Amino acid sequence: MCEHHSIDIDMHPEKKPRTPRSEQEKKQIINRLKRIEGQVRGLQKMVQDDRYCVDILIQISAIQAALKNTGYSLLERHTKSCVANAVKEGEGEHYIDELMKVIQQFSK
Repeated sequence: MCEHHSIDIDMHPEKKPRTPRSEQEKKQIINRLKRIEGQVRGLQKMVQDDRYCVDILIQISAIQAALKNTGYSLLERHTKSCVANAVKEGEGEHYIDELMKVIQQFSK
């Protein structure tokens, strides 16, 4: 039997970044996600068209890499701005704990 270890990371839909994203940052993230969305649609079409399994798997790998890179970009920005500012203001412990949990989750 497989054991799944979940990491308790609470989602906070009402919470905003400690350091707001610039319009340029938002635009870059959204553009990356739109490209990934297009890749997923292409992948669906490949399955519908009964394309070769290896070709589909290569596309899945490309999508996973694109998502991971987008996540690393967000992780870097969060660390350098939100976490760093919280530490400077003497409120870093919670942000560091949260960061460590999300890094654990992200590196699975």
